[in-house]
Amino acid sequence: MQTYIVAGFAALLMGLSGIVQGKVSEQEAARLGKDLTPVGAIRDANDAGVIPSWEGGLSEPPANWQRGDVEVNPFPEDKPLFVITDDNLHLYRDRLTDGHIKMLEQYAPEFVMPVYQTRRTAAFPEYVYENSKQNALTAELLRNGNGVRDTITTSPFPIPQNGLEVIWNHILRYRGEEIAFRSGSATPQVDGSFNEVVNNYDYFIAYSRRGADLENIDNKIFYLKTNTVAPASLAGTITLVHETLDQIRSPRLAWRYDAGSRRLRRSPNLAYETDLPNSSSLRSVDQKDMYNGAPNQYDWTLKGKREIYVPYNAYKLHDADVRPDDVIRPQHINQELTRYELHRVWVVEAKRRTGISHIYDRRVFYVDEDSWQVLATEEYDKDGDLWRVSEAHNISFYSEPVFWTTMEMTYDLKAERYYIDGLNNGYPAYDFDPGFRGDQFSASAARRDARR
Repeated sequence: MQTYIVAGFAALLMGLSGIVQGKVSEQEAARLGKDLTPVGAIRDANDAGVIPSWEGGLSEPPANWQRGDVEVNPFPEDKPLFVITDDNLHLYRDRLTDGHIKMLEQYAPEFVMPVYQTRRTAAFPEYVYENSKQNALTAELLRNGNGVRDTITTSPFPIPQNGLEVIWNHILRYRGEEIAFRSGSATPQVDGSFNEVVNNYDYFIAYSRRGADLENIDNKIFYLKTNTVAPASLAGTITLVHETLDQIRSPRLAWRYDAGSRRLRRSPNLAYETDLPNSSSLRSVDQKDMYNGAPNQYDWTLKGKREIYVPYNAYKLHDADVRPDDVIRPQHINQELTRYELHRVWVVEAKRRTGISHIYDRRVFYVDEDSWQVLATEEYDKDGDLWRVSEAHNISFYSEPVFWTTMEMTYDLKAERYYIDGLNNGYPAYDFDPGFRGDQFSASAARRDARR
């Protein structure tokens, strides 16, 4: 049986009864930085002491790391406390997601979950903490929950009252001000063979920049430009995205440049259930970053909190010496490189609204209390069967205090294949200060880039 820790009767009631627009009182907001962490997590350890108290996270890098290097493992001496397998699943079932239970059963004996000591590493800059508290006092959902007002920099609802607020906390969580990196993706065949697609990613996150406010960001969360560098057949493909805060009033803007046609075209359908490019129809666009875009296709319910084993501190997957061949295996990734820990997560259920078309009829999200990062999801088909299971393997970055994914994957339980993104092994470290300007992300700038 699943055990939920409900964060107050009001949160449960509001999550079940529909959308509630509202900010918290000054008395409630005053808990941030005290019994709650600055971003709204429970500061104290759990009753068993397995989940420790939050002591500021991994705010300082290890002594053996230098700026410009790929992040090194801050816990090299850690060994698994135990390994969950199909054989001992019955001992841990109440601490697992339904998706992980299914993976353990379907892919036994190869799929296992090594469980390590819990380390609450999530940390962010001080100005993010300050804005988190201010958001708690001012932020409100727009009508029907399709956007948020009076918020900036980071998650708007550190003390959430319903499922939509938790999802917006994930969508608007702090990931730095700008980031540049190279990363690969793949859709391995059932036998594990794969071809890697490599992209350069440039993010300019207007919403999170110091000094930003809702008036000067023009309803934009971020600007994203990707440039495909491999394989040769796709090289030169450019995708440009302007991600908006209220996507109903002002939908996401997207363009795509195809090197074959040599034209930059609008991509109005790059949203919702549309196949994610280069995913072999194994992942939808709104699964990128575990969930993105307007939440208007679902009714959202906050189920409360659970203590479960989730992917965390994935420094072995992120290691500079690990290559795609080390990660990719038939049907699932190399689980020897994974790390699971016991953490408290918010559980949010999304049910497709009547009259809305989407390939997923129901979805369940497991959201980290320390970072508002979605760590795992389950996607169900129209018959109510579990279809896909997604994971986000995260680390705390060092050059900018950010807790973010290093690798994501969506497992298709019917096709017994998966999509993996974040194969950045062997590529340079993420650059959180590339010196971008907002005008570098215009359509005309993308056209100039394409001609080079």
